[in-house]
Amino acid sequence: MSRTPLDTVEHAAATPDVELPWAELGLKKDEYERVVEILGRRPTGAELAMYSVMWSEHCSYKSSKVHLRQFGEKAPQSDALLVGIGENAGVVDVGQGYAVTFKVESHNHPSYVEPYQGAATGVGGIVRDIIAMGARPVAVVDPLRFGAADHPDTKRVLPGVVAGIGGYGNCLGLPNIGGEVVFDACYQGNPLVNAGAIGVMRHEDIHLAKASGAGNKVILYGARTGGDGIGGASILASETFDDAKPSKRPAVQVGDPFQEKLLIECTLEAFAEKLVVGIQDLGAAGLSCATSELASNGSGGMRVTLDDVPLRDSTLSPEEILMSESQERMCAVVEPEKVERFLEICDKWDVIATVIGEVTDGDRLEIFWHGGKIVDVDPRTVAHDGPVYERPYDRPDWQDALQADDAGKLPRPATSEELKDQVLKLVASPNQASKKWITSQYDHFVQGNTVLAQPEDSGMIRVDEESGLGVAIATDGNGRYAKLDPYTGAQLALAEAYRNVATTGAKPLAVSDCLNFGSPEDPAVMWQFAEAVRGLADGCLQLGTPVTGGNVSLYNQTGEAAIHPTPVVAVLGVIDDVARRTPVAFQEEGQLVYLLGDTREEFGGSAWSQVVHDHLGGLPPKVDLERERLLAEILISASRDGMIDSAHDLSDGGLVQAVVESALLGGKGARLIVPDGLDAFTFLFSESAGRAIVAVPRSEEVRFNDMCGARGLPATRIGVVDGDAVEIQGEFTLTLDELREAHEATIPSLLA
Repeated sequence: MSRTPLDTVEHAAATPDVELPWAELGLKKDEYERVVEILGRRPTGAELAMYSVMWSEHCSYKSSKVHLRQFGEKAPQSDALLVGIGENAGVVDVGQGYAVTFKVESHNHPSYVEPYQGAATGVGGIVRDIIAMGARPVAVVDPLRFGAADHPDTKRVLPGVVAGIGGYGNCLGLPNIGGEVVFDACYQGNPLVNAGAIGVMRHEDIHLAKASGAGNKVILYGARTGGDGIGGASILASETFDDAKPSKRPAVQVGDPFQEKLLIECTLEAFAEKLVVGIQDLGAAGLSCATSELASNGSGGMRVTLDDVPLRDSTLSPEEILMSESQERMCAVVEPEKVERFLEICDKWDVIATVIGEVTDGDRLEIFWHGGKIVDVDPRTVAHDGPVYERPYDRPDWQDALQADDAGKLPRPATSEELKDQVLKLVASPNQASKKWITSQYDHFVQGNTVLAQPEDSGMIRVDEESGLGVAIATDGNGRYAKLDPYTGAQLALAEAYRNVATTGAKPLAVSDCLNFGSPEDPAVMWQFAEAVRGLADGCLQLGTPVTGGNVSLYNQTGEAAIHPTPVVAVLGVIDDVARRTPVAFQEEGQLVYLLGDTREEFGGSAWSQVVHDHLGGLPPKVDLERERLLAEILISASRDGMIDSAHDLSDGGLVQAVVESALLGGKGARLIVPDGLDAFTFLFSESAGRAIVAVPRSEEVRFNDMCGARGLPATRIGVVDGDAVEIQGEFTLTLDELREAHEATIPSLLA
């Protein structure tokens, strides 16, 4: 029986005419020709596998790189930034010798194909990014977008996603402290499952993904490598969904949170004993990514023996081993004299660990299989020098008509009774309704350091028990705003997350982002992307909050139907003492309710226009980032000095939504009066940015007003915390029982 010869480097050089399945692996013809040019020969099957996954959209950012450079070119000066873009996650200094690492990424496409495992492995992957920086993970967040709440497929996808996030995070013992759940028909075939994580370490414990020191050993440790997820996220997230192309729906990775928990503890113990020179997690593109990135970021080359990789399936080919995205795996670079101790620690934690190679003094990544060399590449060409596309982009011809369709012209309530009915309709709408049915499936308080969690404006974690030092994180993004104007929409997402951190009393420090868009091959989508990146880069420069890293998720569309452009922005902040935090809930009757900021007639993309009229058109609210900075400074100072007892930002749903949430969370009503110069409708439903409501103790009113007046921030007394209803004087009264029933019944009735 004849046996197919091993496709070694030598064999590839001798057989230039062998046809390889480059198109099936997602490469374009010119990309394949570029690989041949780089190598000076045809690639081996293993090399083709590596280039195909590493040059995929998901891994290489080939359509977005030219725009993402702005985050570096426009980066603000920041004393807090310790590690920026280019590593597994950004790291910021939060004081007292502590560093915090955080990042947001997407697992959108796998979560549509297999909701539970797609979401679960999204959590697992982002947590490993945090571990790889040298930090102990302390919390996760989950910004989510689904199709229409009453659509049958939402009932398939959402419960599975929520169960996957909760199941994996709860088993890891990580509190879920924040995120969002948004419903919109544009996400019907492309739900967005973004996951974020935060980790804490000392400054001296920061680790980077690099393989340095000739002779140092490369150790693969964690789960065995299987056939699940071969080409998973890397290829699945690099194409538009099309039912005619089942090959674009490969197996989704399967997660094991208990294995990941062992991996965390094992890794942290190895860090504590200073055993690790460099480290990289195995996520998208698996071993192809870990080996090429470690080697290209280091000072030498790398030699790997693929036969030594522990397998769950002995029939896997070398190409499949290199492409597998099996979860709960990491690669460490360890000095030879420390290998024994590293393996002992792995054994202690019941973690499989194998030396699979070593760092060389050359500049090549060489991989062997059954004695033959199947990979011989410059690792930079795999990991960093992939294609760079300057894709054409153009403002879509429908944008003018969309913006001209002004939401301000929609019919408004003509009577107080209509106004009341529309408030109830808004409060009960899926996007504004309570998400308790979802968030109750997550553990918010495991580890005992959670200070604030959903539905607060931002999650907050205590970092140091003795001093009370803590960090807060908020994630926000409004695809409706971004559809109307992607530049402004991105800045509104930044402003809202920045404001949400400040309302809790924390000072915003830095940004991570997850940029979710349709196909980059559509010039209209690329225009949306380019404008959103430009808006976010300009906004971060003005606010002084550097982008530390993030994720781009493209091809979020089914056929010709793209999602709304959805830039999700995460802002991390620091608070000196978590005991001085400010919650959303009204605390005491008799406290005075103040509205901070200016209210204008701004209804484009608003919740009111969506809920009452199913309308999207006009312009989104204007952005004034200097006002956002001033508002944040006032909120932080007032929190620190005890001048306010509760605070809530005004965003989706406007003032009435914020008041209802503060009242229901505190179990205390409010009597409000419409300020001079505003009508009741605009007062309640406008979504003007740069605003918040605060509850001020009467003893602090003069001091609070003096501070706002001295700083030039408009502060208008609009009512008092009182009773068991929300009353708009001269208009209507809604009891807390009525509001609670409307607010809390919607999601369970749709999804339970």
